[in-house]
Amino acid sequence: MDDARIYNVCLQRVKFQITNAKQRLRNCISHEGQVILESYNTGEIEEIMDILELYDLDDRSRKGLTEKLQDLAYTVSILVKDTITFKYDARGNLGLYLILRQATEEVFSEAETDLVTVP
Repeated sequence: MDDARIYNVCLQRVKFQITNAKQRLRNCISHEGQVILESYNTGEIEEIMDILELYDLDDRSRKGLTEKLQDLAYTVSILVKDTITFKYDARGNLGLYLILRQATEEVFSEAETDLVTVP
């Protein structure tokens, strides 16, 4: 993990967004699927590279960007201990999504409740 790069993805912000998403879903008996954490409001490769500071992207094609984003999502998922992914929405904008695969109550810990309620 010494060579892991998280570029311009702020781990603290992602953890906070995950906690908020789980809080919003708390009243659901179960929730499977994806929840958008943030949208970058663009699908342009150059703009995405600038937003996420992916300056070492060698293959500046959609395929090259997709591979880099998959690697980045995998690294961040390990660090935040939740599964996230980058996907394009129906309008073609890139978004960061939380993937939920089990009952929300099971993945929502007391510590996360405290994090959300801190002023």
